Amino acid sequence: MNIEQLRNKLVVSCQPVPDSPMDRQDIIVAMACAAAAAGAGGLRIEGADNVRAVVAAVNVPVIGIVKRDLADSPVRITPYLQDVEDLIDAGAAIIAFDGTDRIRPASVESLLQRVHKAGRLAMADCSTEADGLAALALGCDLIGTTLSGYTDETSDQPEDAPDLALVRSLSDAGARVVAEGRIRTAAEAADALRHGAFSVTVGSAITRIEHITQWFIESMNQAVVRD
Repeated sequence: MNIEQLRNKLVVSCQPVPDSPMDRQDIIVAMACAAAAAGAGGLRIEGADNVRAVVAAVNVPVIGIVKRDLADSPVRITPYLQDVEDLIDAGAAIIAFDGTDRIRPASVESLLQRVHKAGRLAMADCSTEADGLAALALGCDLIGTTLSGYTDETSDQPEDAPDLALVRSLSDAGARVVAEGRIRTAAEAADALRHGAFSVTVGSAITRIEHITQWFIESMNQAVVRD
C-alpha cells in the first residue's frame, strides 16, 4: 500500500472488550465495515483470524496486531516473530508491534525486518520520545503513541487525555506519528492533527460500548453529587 493513504485519516480500532457480548468475529467485521463505509481511512484489528476476515470484507488498509499476556515480559502487542508471520499471512497491510525498550521475546529490529521482508509497513507502538526516536532510527514506517500512559515510565500521564506533547515531539523529529490512546472526542482527534499527527486512531470512543456507557454514567453521577 501507499503510506500516503493514511495521511490525515482516521483509523478505527475495532477491538471489543475481551469476552464481552461484542467480542465476536461477525461483530468485529460489522464494525469494521461500518467504519469503512463512514470514511475511515484504516482499521486496527487484533488477532490473525479477525484480520483475515476484515481484510476480506473491506477495501481500506488493515493494521494488524496480536495481543498476548506473557509471564516473562510486559510486552503485549505482537511480541513474537510468529505473530508477525501470522498477520502477514492474514493480509494485514501494516503490522504494529510494541516498540518500547523493555524485556521482550523478540527485538524491535527483528520484528521490523520480518515485516519489511514481506513488503508490509511497520508500525512501532511506543510510550516515550526515546522509544519513538529509536524506532524511527531503525526504519519503522509509522510511530504510534499507543503506549503512552501504559508503561511504568509513563504512569504519570493523565488517564483521560491523549499525550499530544509526545505527538508533537515525534512529529517535529520527522516521524509519521499515529496519535493513539485516550482520544475520546472529535475535537481531540482534530487537535492531534494540529499537533502534527500523520493519522489518528480511535478505539474505545467508537467501538467499545461498555467504556462509552461508563463515561456517561460517571459524568452523570458527578452531576448528581454536585447537585
